[in-house]
Amino acid sequence: MSKSGPEKIMKSRSRKMAGILCIVGFLLAGRLGWIQIARGSQYEEMAMNQTEGVQTLYSPRGTIYDTNGKELAFSIMVKSLYADPGTMNVSAAEAAKDLAPILKKNESDLAKAMSRKTRFVWLERLMDPEDSDKVQALIKEKGWKGFGFFDESRRFYPNGPMAANVLGFVGLDDKGLDGLEMSLDDLIRGGKSKQMLLTDARGNPILESALAPYKAENERSVYLTIDQNIQFYAERALDRAMTSTKASGGIIIVMDPKTGAILALGNRPSYDPNHFDKATEAEFKNRAVVDIYEPGSTFKPVVAAAALAAKTYDTQRVWHDPGAVWASGHAIRNWDDESYGDVRLVDILKFSINTGFAHIGLLTGGDILTEYAKKFGFGKPTGIDLPGEGSGVLFNPKEMRAIDVATMSIGQGIAVTPLQMVQAYSALANGGQMVKPHIIKEIKNPDGSDYKVNQTEISGNPVSKEVADEVKDMMEKEVASGGGTNAQVDGYHMAGKTGTAQKIDAVNGGYLKNQYIASFCGFGPTEDPRAICLVVLDTPKGVYYGGQVAAPVFKEAMTHIMHYLSVPTLEDEATHAKPKAKDIETYKPAIPSEDVKEFRLPSFTGWTIRDTGEWLTRAELGFQPEGSGYAYKQDPGIGATVKRGSSVHVYFRQ
Repeated sequence: MSKSGPEKIMKSRSRKMAGILCIVGFLLAGRLGWIQIARGSQYEEMAMNQTEGVQTLYSPRGTIYDTNGKELAFSIMVKSLYADPGTMNVSAAEAAKDLAPILKKNESDLAKAMSRKTRFVWLERLMDPEDSDKVQALIKEKGWKGFGFFDESRRFYPNGPMAANVLGFVGLDDKGLDGLEMSLDDLIRGGKSKQMLLTDARGNPILESALAPYKAENERSVYLTIDQNIQFYAERALDRAMTSTKASGGIIIVMDPKTGAILALGNRPSYDPNHFDKATEAEFKNRAVVDIYEPGSTFKPVVAAAALAAKTYDTQRVWHDPGAVWASGHAIRNWDDESYGDVRLVDILKFSINTGFAHIGLLTGGDILTEYAKKFGFGKPTGIDLPGEGSGVLFNPKEMRAIDVATMSIGQGIAVTPLQMVQAYSALANGGQMVKPHIIKEIKNPDGSDYKVNQTEISGNPVSKEVADEVKDMMEKEVASGGGTNAQVDGYHMAGKTGTAQKIDAVNGGYLKNQYIASFCGFGPTEDPRAICLVVLDTPKGVYYGGQVAAPVFKEAMTHIMHYLSVPTLEDEATHAKPKAKDIETYKPAIPSEDVKEFRLPSFTGWTIRDTGEWLTRAELGFQPEGSGYAYKQDPGIGATVKRGSSVHVYFRQ
């Protein structure tokens, strides 16, 4: 009996324990079923939220290159600083005191910004990398909260003002605001995308996510027809003319007459797109594209070609210049009020005789002159890939009076754009075949494949080869022994025409008193033209005749261009020798002045070891070359800020 009592107690306890365990097991099984079946999707989402991270991928804006692959505009990713005043654990005054020296901003302005009742305020956009590093270190050291960075794309123009009016500039939000940056914005603008990552407890990517990319795909790249060296020669010649003539504005365009490729396009005044916020509206203006002006005598070769093509005049006719030609009661006289006696067409063009061209125009008639002006591309945009191109102004032939015909014949009473003039001269240089100007060579996809390639486009055949060659020969004599002798280039035959026209009063109509547009347009060598060059100077002070102030600009620019393109001289041709090697100065970015202790590195891509070493030495930087041939990579990278005394590693290959 004594043993049975404890046994019963043990059995009773066992049954109770088993019952409890069964109940617990049943409850756990029910709970597990509830979690896995009824609320499975909810808990799965919660688990993913704890292990998923979001990675934002940023792509910099596409690079713009010159025709030889030299960078004209490129982007680097930099940081922009913001504050969340609602979560800051430091006073606005204290934070402003420490940030102001780094950001180079007013302390009170920063404090005011961080005192606003908002959850977001920009403190500095597109920071230099060294400044963002300093701020990051400061935030970490102080243990500040409520501050953060966004990655943004910052545009950099390594050549400063060179070709600024062509390239344009980019605003703070990576939006193109002028020039090619604006017209190509949809194609090259940088973007951003987000991708989900699986992460561990520390936020590190795991499984397949460990192989995820950390940079977005690159954008398309653009190659221009601009040649950086020819641009340099053209702009330097224009700058010297601006200084010597004190003109209010200037334009220079260089184009290949066979393909229509714009090799250089410069404007004055201009600006530095790296600091576009300091520029004025006048400096932003791309005069070479949007301006219209009376061409003056540079239009006379077109009139001569029209008369020859229409057979209203010929090269053998002798005409006696009376010193004045009357039309609608108005007298057309020569610039010197003189009579040139018996003259042929070659003399009329060579000496730019106004009376002779008024006579030719009146014989030809307004209908025919206007018809040929349109054939030469005047009166409508050329269609170049630049914003704001003008159309010019032509007479309505049905409303033309005799005086209108006479003035049109000497290049007045009508208005043209500089690009139209260059396009028209391509027909005279190219055997009657006119080519459309273009400035984009090709656009490349991120993988290097072609997105778009611009081919030579024939925009018309206004006259026959016979007529074009006759006018070209007359234009050659203009440069050799007429009014364009200041455009002569040693060793080459050049053809061209000077121009001097009164400046239009756009406000009140008529002409501005004592204000002139001086110009010269020409091409060469005449045997096989390689380049057309147009120079326009707006309101030069003192001497204002195109032959005296614009022709020398043509001479300087074309001398360097002919040598750079290795065009044989007359001496080379006579001896059947190859063009002599010449010590051609090519464009190199200016060395920062000695008082500048920190500055950005240019691109050394394509430079020789000698040129690279010379530039770095003069800039007081160490030079660590590797390899031989031409530079293709550098460290620090293009656009990086360096201090004098630091070293630059440049890699070369054949």
